[in-house]
Amino acid sequence: MTRIRAITNVAGCVVLAMVCVAVEWSAGQGPLPQTQIPRTPDGKPDLNGIWQAMNTANYDLEDHGAGPSPFLLAGAIGAIPPGESVVEGGRIPYRPEALVKRNENRKNATPAKPGRNLAADPELNCFLPGVPRATYMPHPFQIFQSQKLIWILYQYSYARREIPLGTSTEAPYESWMGWSNGRWEGDTLVVDVTGFNDQTWFDRAGNHHSDALHVIERYTPISAYHLMYEATIEDPKVFTRPWKLAMPLYRRIDRNARVLEFKCPELVEELHLGQYRKVTPTR
Repeated sequence: MTRIRAITNVAGCVVLAMVCVAVEWSAGQGPLPQTQIPRTPDGKPDLNGIWQAMNTANYDLEDHGAGPSPFLLAGAIGAIPPGESVVEGGRIPYRPEALVKRNENRKNATPAKPGRNLAADPELNCFLPGVPRATYMPHPFQIFQSQKLIWILYQYSYARREIPLGTSTEAPYESWMGWSNGRWEGDTLVVDVTGFNDQTWFDRAGNHHSDALHVIERYTPISAYHLMYEATIEDPKVFTRPWKLAMPLYRRIDRNARVLEFKCPELVEELHLGQYRKVTPTR
């Protein structure tokens, strides 16, 4: 009995020590040593691979509790999971009139009847998700990296971005995914994104922006399997000041991991066009 108790005590001390080390690393040590980060032949961090966020930011960037499915009779299927804010400081700094608009969006996020509804969540209508939302949707995305270009392919609706490195160009037009210019700051990939339209939301909770949106993304490797993603949001038409969101991204290491086909337009045909279906009268 004494020996069992001693072994138990030793095991408990080992577990406690491991927890303490983990807490100390996460609180004060920051990223792992740079020598443990995979690199390309030119010495830059190797970001090639499939990545995914593992949080509930696509439901709501801010703190939110669990909630019922917005669809009747769905029960727990489609229920909203609880989640903590990924916004620095916890809250998005809206201008008063923009907060009113956010609340209207929240009420109209899910339409009450079939048909195209531009007041609803753009995700529901299968519009491209925009930046930064494409990063934390519940779908993986793949990064392809060369010395002069970064390509990002998102599983959701085949959204994609081409990011030139080193030479910045002006956005020739407005679009859902914006216009990206990239550069390296040490081991951090920095992407400056402008040229947005105002037709995307940040999440399903109605958080929105205008066509003045400016996003600065930062992808920083903190291990061989993790990136720290940060996005600074500027939009003087909607927010009182710039604000930032941050989250880890996880490298998918599943066997045969790949970005699969998600033909989003086909999935919304019934919603948009079902009301026009020809009904054959019964005899």
